[in-house]
Amino acid sequence: MRADHPKLKKLEPPKLTLADRFFLPQVAAGLLVTGRHIFGVAFQDKAITVQYPEVQHVPSPVYRGVHRLNKDEEGRPKCVACMLCATACPAHCIDIVGATAPETWPDREKYPESFVIDELRCIYCGMCEEACPVEAIELTGLYDLTGLSRDEMIFDKTKLLSVFDATRDAEPMKYTTPPPGPSGQTQLLDSPIA
Repeated sequence: MRADHPKLKKLEPPKLTLADRFFLPQVAAGLLVTGRHIFGVAFQDKAITVQYPEVQHVPSPVYRGVHRLNKDEEGRPKCVACMLCATACPAHCIDIVGATAPETWPDREKYPESFVIDELRCIYCGMCEEACPVEAIELTGLYDLTGLSRDEMIFDKTKLLSVFDATRDAEPMKYTTPPPGPSGQTQLLDSPIA
């Protein structure tokens, strides 16, 4: 569109008062919030801090944390190496090497020989979880992920399966029954799909 087009309207910026030019209302609003916090902590015992790690934060049920690779009823990885999660990943942090499944696995043609996720590169968007047709990959509620080197933050298949073992009872698979754990019983979450 050209600058002299008849449908274009020129907008004038609003006129600011003297108080607005000095940002006095904004400063006063910020000081009011700060004053309320000070009053709440000093006189009403309303602490707004959490004493981490003594007091653990409980994330929202929809929080997306560390990945895990789910297992089927026989304890095998559920992944069928279809590469949809790696294709859907906007950060390109998933690397899968597929191989032909053994003949003793009649329910699938392929399995992941190698499954690697770079947790430092991941943006935790959940696209891999949404793209997976067999619900093999899920994001857990684990948030305290630390490592001393970049190599420690690259999760291979073994590490992803160990995250499943660690979170199986606290966060059962959303859509299917996990293999029995050491306790023999797990609880299922209510499925969001009715």
